Amino acid sequence: MNATKVAAPPRGPVTGDRQSWTANVFKARESGIVLALIVLVVFTATQNSRFLSGQSIRDILLGTAILAVLAVGQAVVIITRNIDLSVGSVLGLSAFAVGSLMRDNPGLPVIVAVLAGIVVGAVCGLLNGVLVRFGQVPALVVTLGTLYAFRGVSFFWAGGQQINADKLPQSFLDFGTASILGIPWLVLIAVVVLVLAGIVLRSYRAGRELYAMGSSPQAAKLAGIKVGRNTSAAFLVSGALAGLAGVLFAARFGTVDAAAGTGYELNVVAAAVVGGVAVFGGSGSVWGAGLGALLLTVIGSALAVLDINQFWQQAIVGALILLAIGADRLVAVRIEKTLRRRLGTQERDSHV
Repeated sequence: MNATKVAAPPRGPVTGDRQSWTANVFKARESGIVLALIVLVVFTATQNSRFLSGQSIRDILLGTAILAVLAVGQAVVIITRNIDLSVGSVLGLSAFAVGSLMRDNPGLPVIVAVLAGIVVGAVCGLLNGVLVRFGQVPALVVTLGTLYAFRGVSFFWAGGQQINADKLPQSFLDFGTASILGIPWLVLIAVVVLVLAGIVLRSYRAGRELYAMGSSPQAAKLAGIKVGRNTSAAFLVSGALAGLAGVLFAARFGTVDAAAGTGYELNVVAAAVVGGVAVFGGSGSVWGAGLGALLLTVIGSALAVLDINQFWQQAIVGALILLAIGADRLVAVRIEKTLRRRLGTQERDSHV
């Protein structure tokens, strides 16, 4: 999407051709991720058959579930031409809060823990949104500051202590490992989050407004879109999903300390960008972000199975991010050239 589309309804062949071309590009990006996944899995399995064992696949899916939930929230924010670097700290704060709650109140239902984690994350996300909206400060700067602020709160609260699995109720720990029809609950929750977010972004006005904002905030304002309110809402969603991811983290690992989630923010941004969410805003999908999360998780597992230094995982992720940004830039340049050429053709035709 761009300013032309926001300012007026789609008319004529220019907008239609542009939509078709960009849609094909990003579908190709997602198809490329699927192909890369297949090649990586097949190659790793030929080198070590244990890679496709039931436990290995389960571990990959559980790791992907947490990262995918975070990536969905990050995708929503990036689509609006912002970024949320605080998600790792929000996950850690939520995980420690929920762990403390369940440790001190072992009789609480698991759903209460889930809701509590979402509320903690939502409050953090809303704070980010308010600071970005009313402080008129770039989201990169705001969320970099809150990254350290939320982490500081976690360390102050923990006081150097950690919550061990033997202090948590069994029902909560079972939530992190239980399955239904062989599919872990954590994976099902991640799938539900992906589906709901995908439907809202694709089929509802609120979702389309986020894309319009990312394409051109100025044009979105002229079109009557409440950019400030939607920005706050995007950060609220990101925070709430980071809080949910904190609950899943605590349930899966059992042991939680103030450092939980450290470094997650970089993997989350990488998952979204590699998955085709344009870092300049206005395009991409949560499905691509989910695939990006799966790809990064599989890369990490494959390198461990192949006994390759983890340094290469960071190098590969960095290369993937650079490739994704380069691809987004090529798309933008190609669209701009196409629009200029077609508009020039229309002007010559009008003079004739």
